[in-house]
Amino acid sequence: MQPMFLICLRYCNNREEAEDVLQEGFMKVFDFIHQYNHKGPLEGWMRQIMIHCAFRKYRNNRLLHPVVDITTTEIVGTAHEEILSRLGTKELISMIQQLPPAYRMVFNLFVFEKMKHREIADLLGIAEGTSKSNLSAARYILQKAVTFSLQSSKINFK
Repeated sequence: MQPMFLICLRYCNNREEAEDVLQEGFMKVFDFIHQYNHKGPLEGWMRQIMIHCAFRKYRNNRLLHPVVDITTTEIVGTAHEEILSRLGTKELISMIQQLPPAYRMVFNLFVFEKMKHREIADLLGIAEGTSKSNLSAARYILQKAVTFSLQSSKINFK
């Protein structure tokens, strides 16, 4: 159950929403278990159901989210090793949850699900260029959040 919950958490705004998606996902798993063809791992099949439940929630709430202006922040570079050693998994997931929903969906699909922009565009019903733009914006916002968090932690430890 933990791996499925982490998937839901990445796609949702908060823990409560992730719990709702997880519950809906397991209901779908039990409703459609007869369609599982045993050709791949059960976990992979369940993972796809959880992702699709998260998409459904995203599509239902799509028009309710504001657009974020990313032109008011600047990019500051940081080494990957430093980021991973100084930030915990919970903090990184929290940063992903803070992304606007469209950016979060594209980021998760591209980074974690290893989908191509064309596949993402088809799945979300957007242009391929929009997928690329959303990924770029998501990376930009996450880079700012990571930089801020690392700078804050330096200040707190001194």
